[in-house]
Amino acid sequence: MMRLGTGIGWRPEIADAVEGMPGIEWVEVVAENVCPGHLPESLLRLRERGVTVVPHGVSLGLGGAERPDEGRLTALAERAEALAAPLVTEHIAFVRAGGTLTASPRLEAGHLLPVPRTRDALDVLCENIRIAQAALPVPLAVENIAALISWPGEEMTEGQFLYELADRTGVRLLIDVANLHTNHVNRGEDPAKALAELPLEALAYVHVAGGFERDGVWHDSHAHPVPEPVLDILTDLASRVSPPGVLLERDENFPEPDELRRELESIGRAVEKGARERGEAQPEPRKDTSASWPGSERPSLEPARQRLALAQTAMLSALVAGTPVPEGFDRARMAVQARALAAKRADVVAKVAPELPDILGDGYRPAFLAHAQAHPMTGGYRQDALDFVERLLLAGRPEEAGVRRELREWWLERSGPKPRSRRPAVRLARATRRVLLRR
Repeated sequence: MMRLGTGIGWRPEIADAVEGMPGIEWVEVVAENVCPGHLPESLLRLRERGVTVVPHGVSLGLGGAERPDEGRLTALAERAEALAAPLVTEHIAFVRAGGTLTASPRLEAGHLLPVPRTRDALDVLCENIRIAQAALPVPLAVENIAALISWPGEEMTEGQFLYELADRTGVRLLIDVANLHTNHVNRGEDPAKALAELPLEALAYVHVAGGFERDGVWHDSHAHPVPEPVLDILTDLASRVSPPGVLLERDENFPEPDELRRELESIGRAVEKGARERGEAQPEPRKDTSASWPGSERPSLEPARQRLALAQTAMLSALVAGTPVPEGFDRARMAVQARALAAKRADVVAKVAPELPDILGDGYRPAFLAHAQAHPMTGGYRQDALDFVERLLLAGRPEEAGVRRELREWWLERSGPKPRSRRPAVRLARATRRVLLRR
């Protein structure tokens, strides 16, 4: 295993702090947030100093029913090469559903959603990972995710699922100890049991992050200090294996550099404590808890893909389109997840299009949440922003003429003609422009 050491998630808001922080041996960057031909100067300076940079993908959807998108795989590969990365990482999650496998509109979650721990889902995930591995120029590691909800009828624990996944594909694992804590609070899963079942020899590195609890639900916010229970899980992991790398994630509500340094120091102490315990007591040999199908795969995965597609589409549709909650799901938790997805959409659109909160002021968030409740996201966040504004204007809103005029100018500036190959879309855009110009 390659040693990475102590790392931190690189974000533009803390770029200067990261560059000046002692002891940082590597950083992780959200792959979709960097352009290979225009890397941020801060990342280039870090690379020149010998700091390793690892791209971390969030949109591939390896746990979805469809095969990985070739364009997204190509983009991830390009970022790995541009950053001279020793590996790339993604998530064991699905982020979209619907489409050809279900003959239904494609829906986007805008967030990572859990994969059911079933044979169908595992078989599909294994094949999707093999496709990704073949397309990437460096090794792939996949991350366990945090979840608010559980799938009914699951056939494996998280540890069993990950053990067999690594065994069948050779993929490496990015273990997020904060996500283990989240699943402990939200789903009653024992982090120690999960660690005992994991193939820790496949460990690539570890994520550590903060969150908060509200009404008995733990929210993996990446915007709060790392709590003691998460550090305790890190110590437990480090008592079983020496982690090749440990990284602090922080995505919002960035503290002063001194506080970030103190968090890194507490992470280091947790790892050192685990190392001392590892030296004092040898862990029991891990039992093989997997139960693989004979041979490497089922004869055909198409029926499994379709069953998984139907299940994921029904679940996602309930979360973002208001359709009935599928049988077996906790309705209260599904409602919490639906609100969380809508809130995340509002937050990300505000970052992608920061002019909108400026133009709409306090009215932005309630207007967007109303939009999200009635209109599922079917494209990316930039398209979501355009759709939101278009629907506002077509409804004659906002009421203030000056604000509406400013919003209309924003929309017109960003909704230019599409390529010739998309003439129907061009006609639609032009028709909408004519309506808006008359207002």
